[in-house]
Amino acid sequence: MMQAWLESGTCDGFNMMPRYFPEQQRVLVEHSVPLLGQRALFRREHEGRTLRENLGLATPPPRR
Repeated sequence: MMQAWLESGTCDGFNMMPRYFPEQQRVLVEHSVPLLGQRALFRREHEGRTLRENLGLATPPPRR
């Protein structure tokens, strides 16, 4: 289901709440993340060095 959401553009990521669901965090990390990685749906490294680069945002002009 997560793969379908990502591929259809319904979502662009997921948020975890480990404080409230600690067992589900373990399940996600041990089972879902490796499967998503095998399907090239979970990136292990970011392309850019900054958040701005990873979001594809232009660098603003310097302030004067």
